[in-house]
Amino acid sequence: MKSNLEKFDLDEIKKLDGIKNSELFEFLEFYVELLNPSKIFVVSDKKEDFDLVRKRALEEGEEGRLKKEMHTYHFDNYYDQARDKENTKILLPKKEELPFLNVMQRDEGLKEIHNLLRNQMAGRTMYIGFFSLGPLESKFSELAVQITDSPYVMHSELILYRNAYKKFKNTPDAKFLKFVHSQGELDERKTSKNLKNRRIYFDLEGLTGFAVNTQYAGNTVGLKKPGFRITISKALKEGWLSEHMFLMGVNGPKGRVTYFTGAFPSMCGKTSTCTLPGERLVGDDLVFIKPVDGVARAINIEAGVFGIIDGINKKDDPIIWEVLHSDSEIIFSNVLVSEGKPYWNGMGEEIPERGINHSGEWWKGKKDAEGKEIPPSHKNARFTVTLRSFPNLDYQALESSEGVEVGGIIFGGRDSDTCPPICESLNWKNGVMKGASIESETTAAALGKEGIRTFNAMSIM
Repeated sequence: MKSNLEKFDLDEIKKLDGIKNSELFEFLEFYVELLNPSKIFVVSDKKEDFDLVRKRALEEGEEGRLKKEMHTYHFDNYYDQARDKENTKILLPKKEELPFLNVMQRDEGLKEIHNLLRNQMAGRTMYIGFFSLGPLESKFSELAVQITDSPYVMHSELILYRNAYKKFKNTPDAKFLKFVHSQGELDERKTSKNLKNRRIYFDLEGLTGFAVNTQYAGNTVGLKKPGFRITISKALKEGWLSEHMFLMGVNGPKGRVTYFTGAFPSMCGKTSTCTLPGERLVGDDLVFIKPVDGVARAINIEAGVFGIIDGINKKDDPIIWEVLHSDSEIIFSNVLVSEGKPYWNGMGEEIPERGINHSGEWWKGKKDAEGKEIPPSHKNARFTVTLRSFPNLDYQALESSEGVEVGGIIFGGRDSDTCPPICESLNWKNGVMKGASIESETTAAALGKEGIRTFNAMSIM
């Protein structure tokens, strides 16, 4: 065992015994030395480990209890409510280029991010989690390891992804994606403080995603958007697709089921579409598509939903509404909390005039530093819940190691005045062209001005 790991609690080190992966220990050794945590906590596949992560998230103030058992809430910094495109960069080797994207030379980027991460976990616990993007026994899937000092981030991943601790033990020297996160210095509300030094970098060559001085899950949950960006590059090199798509089964006559994927930019309706009553939910956000004997087959790489809650109401989204009021484990982020209950914009119920939200103490008419009225919840407020909570889940399709045959691909976005609401491509080649030429209005899912029409090829920008 490496010396940097030997200094920690023996019970935690024992959890790593039996994992025969030299690359894993080199990775852990390097970042333990760089981040300098006081403790490490290895999240195995035991229930008591999951329970401890949940407990720590509450004890450390990153989450709060709601009245309903297993329901908690989380707040991000007022200015850390969405993906930060300006400070998100793809690290490339010398002489490599990528059009339309924010890129940086790899050596320079690694030097900067390592300097920002140095000693960030001093006095804190480093959480180490093992996950699978996709069903554990599927050839489609990718293994991953997450390092974070945020129990909220680890809690989110335990809901959203399949635990792969045992898979790492049973697969010597398995290749895996790597994710490193530190929330940085926290303010009195336990939110990231140094947003001017917020960075989200993707090292394509090293298959590693970095995030520092941020808590918003779209930046920090490594297997979410960071993993998506890295696997796009990996898929391109290996001849498959990593896509920003929902996956659902549509019921037809005589028991026929056709599986569709749908690529819409964030906050454009993927979750609401794939949870339509009467159809079959498989996934709402990220898929891998691979060719098998001349057929495109897809898996949902996630096991949960990190969905936008803004506008969710009983009439328009009955299934999501049912899930949000169930006894399932749910994290509500950046909603309004009043008397132990969560409230959000457009929920179709009377909203209290006072409570707490991402701005702190909130009251109707409260304004921010720019003089803008603060709504009860942020437009990008979210809920995190397991897919098993959905009554229309197609569980067999979700866990199929072979994936499902893709019967069609839907591309879409926010375009109120140019393209027809619905049109069918002439053929697959024409469909690729249509997907590559998507324009969509910007939304609250990313920092910056909303409603600006931009190119969003394949809905992955």
